[in-house]
Amino acid sequence: MESAAAVDVVIIGGGIVGTVLAKALAEKVSPANSAGLSVTLIDAADPEQTSKSLVDFNPFTDTRVIALARRTVEELSHMGLNLDDVAKQHNGELPPQIKHIEVSDKGHLGLLNLQSSDYHIDAFGQVVSLSALTRLAAGATSSYQYIAPAKVTNVKQQSNFVEVQLDNGQLLTTKLLVLADGGRSGLADQVGISKTVNDYHQTAIVFNVHTQLPHENRAYERFTQNGPLAFLPFDSEIDDIKASGNGFSVVWTVDTDAAKSLMALNQRAFIKALQEGFGYRQGKVLRVSELASYPLALTKAQQVASHRTVVVGNAAQALHPIAGQGFNLGLRDLSTLVSVLQASAEKHGEHNSYEEKSDTIASANFDAGAFSITQHYANSRKNDRDNTIALTDTLVRAFSNQYFPTVIGRNVSLLALSMMPQAKKAFVKHTTGYGETPLRKRDNNAAC
Repeated sequence: MESAAAVDVVIIGGGIVGTVLAKALAEKVSPANSAGLSVTLIDAADPEQTSKSLVDFNPFTDTRVIALARRTVEELSHMGLNLDDVAKQHNGELPPQIKHIEVSDKGHLGLLNLQSSDYHIDAFGQVVSLSALTRLAAGATSSYQYIAPAKVTNVKQQSNFVEVQLDNGQLLTTKLLVLADGGRSGLADQVGISKTVNDYHQTAIVFNVHTQLPHENRAYERFTQNGPLAFLPFDSEIDDIKASGNGFSVVWTVDTDAAKSLMALNQRAFIKALQEGFGYRQGKVLRVSELASYPLALTKAQQVASHRTVVVGNAAQALHPIAGQGFNLGLRDLSTLVSVLQASAEKHGEHNSYEEKSDTIASANFDAGAFSITQHYANSRKNDRDNTIALTDTLVRAFSNQYFPTVIGRNVSLLALSMMPQAKKAFVKHTTGYGETPLRKRDNNAAC
């Protein structure tokens, strides 16, 4: 076994949340007389893998698509990640913006239309593939240590540091351990962070389509008898044909048994079922990519901080995709942690000079894993997490339910929302990421 290497922060999980966090901490948190925190990012995925997939968890090949809320886009930009740079990976093609959102309930009167220009903003957000965003973040800096592929075999919390043992024999010690592993590793249990899981008994079917009509930066949320359908503008290649402004990424949420039946259909029958659910607002569906699916549940860490440890992103909470809030909430975990560490480092720097690094721990003077820091992070995340999780869970139960009184209630709500400008403004503010939070009570620069 190698001797222990000491760093300020170890991040486990090299997906987009972990990668952006590593860059931000290494570049933006600078205790006095220091270039920045020493940060190590550990990931189990092989960065040399090149085959793209909708179903694996390799962040560099995961072709799933996410909608980034307006605030998320702005915060990524503040961290040095401009989405316009994604165009360099796609022959100059920019990630599509979402300028118009239509929410409807098939067979009922409920209808809500939102236009970004009505709120004096250019777009509600942008759509990007996870792999493109991860590559952008990973290629933007070399200011942290990256270890991959490597798996963490054991974590041990000591009084003044945390030991992290890797399957390659390496042993690290860190002042602050950040779990950004999506909750798949089971490491949260080792550090005393328990989770609750609420199975929705639903499955998300994920795929791309080309439609007869151009998307014109429109996104759709369509509630059907089989479950919610989300269409996000995104031009992909299907059967060697590249969409040209007429592509969408689709998430179709259905009961698990129904998902099995839909997945078993041939392409023609699947397109017919999709067309029946979505309608012809985009004309005919011309092509459908390969299908992927994953089960849906609400997974929530009971606490986001333990001794010298915090959880972020899907390791803290995994949400239903119905409102597209999961990644955006996870990035707010990240930005909050960065803000808390920045403030603590600045305060520390006012009264202390940075000492030389010791042999056992990276920065003996500034303690990135101090109780005051981890608890400040936990307290700061509480309201935003609770509100967003409650909103998403309520939408799941209201719009995945065909019980007649519930159907009537949700359609009345959609109609009322469409006719109440202040209610729509509040809804837009929350879904674009500008709801009230402890660290950011109100963004007065948000036009909506």
